[in-house]
Amino acid sequence: MSDVSEKQYVLDTHRLRSPSQTLEIVTPYLREMGITRIANLTGLDRIGLPTVMVARPNSRSVSVSLGKGLSVPAAQASGVMEAIESWHAERVTAPQRLARFTDIARDAPVVDVDKLPRVTGGRFDPDANRLWVEGRDLNSTCARWVPMEMVDTDYTSLPMGGQVAFPRTTNGLASGNNLFEASCHAIFELIERDATTLWQFQSAPARIHPDTIDDDRCKDAISMVEAAGLNLGIWDTTSDIGIACFRCTICEPDGQNGHIGIGDGCHPDRAIALLRALTEAAQTRLTYISGARDDLDPEEFTDQAQIERCAYIRNQIDSSDATQDFSNTPTYATGSFQEDLNLLTTRLETVGISQVITVDLSRPEYEIAVVRAVIPGLEAPHDDPDYIAGERAQRVMETYG
Repeated sequence: MSDVSEKQYVLDTHRLRSPSQTLEIVTPYLREMGITRIANLTGLDRIGLPTVMVARPNSRSVSVSLGKGLSVPAAQASGVMEAIESWHAERVTAPQRLARFTDIARDAPVVDVDKLPRVTGGRFDPDANRLWVEGRDLNSTCARWVPMEMVDTDYTSLPMGGQVAFPRTTNGLASGNNLFEASCHAIFELIERDATTLWQFQSAPARIHPDTIDDDRCKDAISMVEAAGLNLGIWDTTSDIGIACFRCTICEPDGQNGHIGIGDGCHPDRAIALLRALTEAAQTRLTYISGARDDLDPEEFTDQAQIERCAYIRNQIDSSDATQDFSNTPTYATGSFQEDLNLLTTRLETVGISQVITVDLSRPEYEIAVVRAVIPGLEAPHDDPDYIAGERAQRVMETYG
């Protein structure tokens, strides 16, 4: 696997290789990873932003992954890589230890468990056995152990030891053409989810005025949504970390009901962050239209649910003024993923977050990298049913009352 970190593809995301090159490399692995079908969903909606579904029927988590981009190959690579990273996370081969926290902490560096997100009804018992997996702290470069339940995605059984104290989600799981690239995308996701959670607790945030957006790719995507006769809202959700984050919502206009779209994006380059949010909003809408995902609640497909969700999104757009300027969002341009990693760890340190841990889930037989990032101190997604607000969210709630 290449250790080069220079970016070669920068159209709708930043990657070491083009989507077509990535697909050529991973296609021989798809069968043994249980990927049976890649279907183009784009034509099921009237927006036209490319979206695909990738089926993996024997998954130990969800059996359908989604992908999006500005071209069909980009969407295919996005969806396939999501399926591949989940397959890896269901079969963790990184070094593991079954131990009590009180024992492992005496002879090895361990994640700051006090700053990890917790779940409703969960309890961390430092004197009970649990499974730990070895990661690497990007700041200290030392090995650091993290709870296995925050890394694996084999949801067919409870965590070893029976303890459920931390979220079991895919938050911070990412793949790439090498470890630098995969690590960046894993950290982007954690920063994005933290920022979105904090933004949700703010009162009446203003929207981005579309006329202030100066990137042609973003303007083209916005034009496609508007040409479809849909309402669109864009918010700058960037947190104190200072890495650009956006939320985009799509809904039918007044008097009409249908499926909504919600998308979030994070990237040092603000245009890429916005583009990721726009394409994800279109993807989310197509996910509902197609009924592709097996983890969606059937209640979300009732007529009443569509009416209520569409009304909620319309009201959210209508009740916030479009007074924010896109150019005020911070942006950084780098030529390599190593530079991005240095930027990310530096920005996290400015808000007091010193541990940035990555668990390498890659396998030597595949020319692809898969990483799970764990960053104690960042907030978990607020819309998880068992979410408990951490210190950062509590401070925001105190500020906005």
